[in-house]
Amino acid sequence: MATGSRIDLTNQFLIAMPGMADDTFAGSVVYLCEHSERGALGLVINKPIDIKLKNLFEKVELPLDRQELAEQPVFFGGPVQTERGFVLHERQSEGESPYTSTMSVPGGLEMTTSKDVLEAMSNGAGPRRVLITLGCSGWSAGQLEEEIGRNGWLTVGADPAVIFETPIEQRYQRAVSLLGFDPRMLSQEAGHA
Repeated sequence: MATGSRIDLTNQFLIAMPGMADDTFAGSVVYLCEHSERGALGLVINKPIDIKLKNLFEKVELPLDRQELAEQPVFFGGPVQTERGFVLHERQSEGESPYTSTMSVPGGLEMTTSKDVLEAMSNGAGPRRVLITLGCSGWSAGQLEEEIGRNGWLTVGADPAVIFETPIEQRYQRAVSLLGFDPRMLSQEAGHA
């Protein structure tokens, strides 16, 4: 499928360069779930919004008995379909996903958009480590490549530890550090995080 000339950034982080003109994505780290000649789809992993998981579960009328999840924030996943929930989680088992609508990221995580994943979590089952967003980030064919060409984004292989184990305010710098250099070298203004 790959023609050699096309880059495939599936299962990578997109890291917004300092000075990103688009306020929606300034300071963002995006986990790319899909990247093909048709375009790209990803979720911002470092922009919490004012909703906790327990509130989200109340909205869909499900109990959430898992204390470790109840206080987790919901994230702004991007400006597309902002009413819709996206659940980024570890692969639960080899083979078919147990959920109705799951995208399996080759070599990476899974992203589920069907309510059955929330029902499983509500029952104490479901994925152990999750990041739930409202909305996603989408690019049409060639759009992401163009933005990268204009130095809008850095890309690096994704590390699930950044998504699930790193404090939110450190995710940007941790993602940049995967590139192997100090993130402060990116900024033109000293002392600016």
